[in-house]
Formats: sequence, C-alpha cells, structure tokens
Amino acid sequence: MYNLLAATVAQEETKYEPLLPETGELVVGTIAFAIVLILVGKFLVPKIQETLAERSNQIEGGLKRAEEAQAEAQATLDDYKAKLAEARHEASRLREEAREQGAQIVAEMREQAQAESRRIVEAAQSQIEAERQQALQQLRAEVGTLSVELAGRVVGESLEDSARQSRVVDRFLEELEGRARTQEQITS
Repeated sequence: MYNLLAATVAQEETKYEPLLPETGELVVGTIAFAIVLILVGKFLVPKIQETLAERSNQIEGGLKRAEEAQAEAQATLDDYKAKLAEARHEASRLREEAREQGAQIVAEMREQAQAESRRIVEAAQSQIEAERQQALQQLRAEVGTLSVELAGRVVGESLEDSARQSRVVDRFLEELEGRARTQEQITS
C-alpha cells in the first residue's frame, strides 16, 4: 500500500506544475477579472474622472483667484505708489511755498527795519540839528555878551543899549562866519 500511495503522489507531482494553473481555475479567474474590470470601468472610472475634473477646476479656479488677487494687489500697489508720488509732489510744493513765504517775510522785515532805521536816523539828525541850533543860540548869546563887554572895555564907553548891542554882536558874528566860510572854501 505504501507503494500505491507513493505512485499516486508521484503521478500527481508530474501533473502539477506550479506556474500553469488548472484550466478551471484559469477560466474562473478570467471571468472574475473581466467582471471586476467591467465594474471598475462602469462605476469607479467615472467617479475618479469626475473627482479629477473637480480637482482640476478647483486648482484652475484657485489659480484664477490667485491671479485676480495678484492683479488686485498690483493695482493697489500702483495706486499707493501714485498717491505716494502725489503726496511727495504736494510736500515739495508746500516746502517751496513756505520757502517763498519765508523769503517774502524776510524781505518785508528787512524793509521795515530799514524804514525804522531811516526814521530813527532822521529823528536823531533832527534832534542833533535842534540841539546844534540851541547850542549855537546859547553860544551867540554868550559870545554877544562877552563881545559887548570886551567892546565896551576897548572903546571905553558903555554899550548898554540893546539895539546897539545887537548890531555889534550881529556884525561880529557875521565877520566870524564869513571868515569860517572863506577858510572852508580854501581847504576844499
């Protein structure tokens, strides 16, 4: 019996090849593969394609939104740059106006200062002239008194008469002024 069992196993071993399946298994496997392929093609492939199309649309929409956002950001940046340039131009214009106004104020102040200076100089000159005239009158009065006394001593008579005194003093002072003018003309 042992031989019989060994002969049967040996026969089966020669018949069984591990790389080639049995015909029944091959047919059932092929039919099962075809059913799975049909089910995958009918149900899964359209779902996969639909999902891929949705993803593609989302990606394209996202890219489009990103491009729109980038265009909007660029427009905002351009607007900002334009406003910044306008603000710089306005600031430059205001600085120039302020500079012009400052120069105008300085010119006005200089003109006022010069007018005030002229007024002060004129007032000082008129005051000096008035004081000079006053000093000249006092000097004439003193010179007149002294000259009358001196003339009275020289002449030996009294020059008490005021009309006579006045004439003598005026004549004396005119002679002095004439000599002074002559001397000024000679030196000039």
